[in-house]
Amino acid sequence: MNRIVVFMAGLLVVHAANAQKSFIPYDLAKGKLPAGFYSTMPQVQEWVSDNALALKTKAHPDSAMQDWVMDMKTGQLSTPPKKTMVMPEPETMVYIRNKDIFWKKGSDDRQLTKDDALEANPMLSDDKSKVAYTKNNNLYCFDLATNKEMQLTTDGTQTILNGYATWVYWEEIFGRGTRYRAFWWSPDSKTIAYMRFDENKIPMFPLYASDGKHGFIEETRYPKAGDPNPAVKLGFVNAAGGNTTWAEFGSATNHQLGWPKWTPNGDRLYVQWQNRGQDSLRMFAVNPADGSKKEVYFETQKTWTDLSEADARVEFINGGKDMLIQSDKTGWNHLYLYGADGTFKNAITSGEYRVTSIDKVDEKTGTIFFRARTKARSAENNLFSVKMTGAALKQITPNGENVTNVNLSPSGKFVVVMHSNLNHPTIATVFDMQGKAVHTLGSMGDGTIKEYTLAKTELIRIKSADGKYDLPAVVTWPKNMVAGKKYPMLVSIYGGPDAGTVSDRWQWSPSREWYAKEGVIQVAFDHRASGHFGKEGVNWMHRDLGHWELEDYSTMAKWFIANGSADSEKVCITGFSYGGYMSCLALTKGADVFTHGMAGGSVTDWQLYDSHYTERFMDTPEENKEGYQSSSIFPYVDKYKGMLQIVHGTMDDNVHMQNSIQLIGALQDKGKDFEFMLYPNGRHGWRNLPARNNHFDNLKTKFIYKYLLEKEVPKDLLK
Repeated sequence: MNRIVVFMAGLLVVHAANAQKSFIPYDLAKGKLPAGFYSTMPQVQEWVSDNALALKTKAHPDSAMQDWVMDMKTGQLSTPPKKTMVMPEPETMVYIRNKDIFWKKGSDDRQLTKDDALEANPMLSDDKSKVAYTKNNNLYCFDLATNKEMQLTTDGTQTILNGYATWVYWEEIFGRGTRYRAFWWSPDSKTIAYMRFDENKIPMFPLYASDGKHGFIEETRYPKAGDPNPAVKLGFVNAAGGNTTWAEFGSATNHQLGWPKWTPNGDRLYVQWQNRGQDSLRMFAVNPADGSKKEVYFETQKTWTDLSEADARVEFINGGKDMLIQSDKTGWNHLYLYGADGTFKNAITSGEYRVTSIDKVDEKTGTIFFRARTKARSAENNLFSVKMTGAALKQITPNGENVTNVNLSPSGKFVVVMHSNLNHPTIATVFDMQGKAVHTLGSMGDGTIKEYTLAKTELIRIKSADGKYDLPAVVTWPKNMVAGKKYPMLVSIYGGPDAGTVSDRWQWSPSREWYAKEGVIQVAFDHRASGHFGKEGVNWMHRDLGHWELEDYSTMAKWFIANGSADSEKVCITGFSYGGYMSCLALTKGADVFTHGMAGGSVTDWQLYDSHYTERFMDTPEENKEGYQSSSIFPYVDKYKGMLQIVHGTMDDNVHMQNSIQLIGALQDKGKDFEFMLYPNGRHGWRNLPARNNHFDNLKTKFIYKYLLEKEVPKDLLK
């Protein structure tokens, strides 16, 4: 007779007598897996040579982690040779503490600035002799040798920003990881390039904080679709001070400048320029001495071009004489070889696949190692090599394994690859250049996870309604499915342009296992414009956000209703940000298919979102009135039925709470029922507010149990 441990204290049921265990002991509320569930992975240190790899690993499963050197020919481990003890040069770093900048090298730690202003983004020069930073929207430099601070610009105000990015540049062009930095040291540490932003014509959007007795207003210069953009200039200033030399771009609101890149010798700064319509992209080589510029690259597309990070757009090779350019102008992202002066030499890659990253350029052999997703296997990354001439294209890693990280030996003889798929956790394997697996270094799946029977998860393809695309979906099926029984379906999406979520990689989670036990079909959908079908697929979204995403999502949901045992009365869609937008659209325009939804931080009308992102796809509201009308949630509020949970952070400076408030008003005016939750002080998400984040997780759990499972939530399931 089997001994059964019932659900208590957040533990899943375990059938102890079975050879293969059905459920996993897991504390859902605390997020803890059993000890030893995953096997410890080796840590790759460095390639000693093409034939020797230094790593920290276990010699045997029961031994401790320690340092070894693996011989690539034999696979044997040996202890690293003893090295003469050489004290490494202490790392030099700068950081901010209590608003001021500190410099640290070894045990030497000193304060550089001391005032009431808040400094931002301290950056050491390449020679470590100076620190550049911004405060009060001006650019400064601190000379470590003279111990003096120099103010390099003087016209900074609340709306004039020197070296500090305006909001829309930080969010949409430079990226959040830049922390608003908009200045760049030259390689010789003598010059700083910086951008100057004029926000005077940008409307101010107020964010209300309810803290304290009277609350307060946080003001953000936020250009919505069709509004004036910030005027931007590019300048060069000597780190020792002096006048700024301005680049010939001038200052205008009808263009955008991308993240720039210095040439290796610092004689030019390569800058991407884009028109307001975003269908033309130019790259200029700018002379820091006089601001003159020369065009070295141009492309235009019928839909839009992307301002990408400079390291993604251009990579200098051959000492700066040539450059690799990435572009999706053919409908698929590919590599091209240009002279640094802009002379086109040759296409390096071509065909129905997209280059996703360059991992190594071996200039000696003229070989480029890169990762790519092919149209046929769009849910997985693989490693390839190709000659700079475009010859000898070769796939190195095997199909069926999604590559997440690579570490090539010095001359590219071997490569350590981290890879997984939906059915096995991450494995570290050494491959040779013929694609042969030479050594397996370790697998996460060697832990106690292999003692359990996990819910079936698979990647399937569903034909689009117009027959043009095989749309990808990842599905985790309920455990112990009964023939003829209908199951509730939970659809998790994001949905934005070129922002797919379906990937053939290890993505198992205990909560997914739990809901499979509870009898929920869990799926992730990707539409034709999610990136699986290159830029040519993404182009379907031009001037028509929301239409094709919902069309494809509806087709996929209908397939599961007809073929996958999904209950047509319990089809729930959930997402955040763009995913929130799609969830709102699904419960209004798509209400004949989708019955329930959970929408967080949602855009509800594209006139309410920022100019650069929205106009990239939609053009301006004046240019595309019909598109803005058809992509809005509001024309479809009459069709709303089912139940929608609307959630928003009150201090969201990205997708303003205004979006959800306007939708709530429209639903109320039509007498519709819905659920609504505010998260005070929440930005675009509230992970930094742990208690409120737990509340949000519980809110979604309760929604699933109330409407999809129609039973009480186990108390110990809640955080």
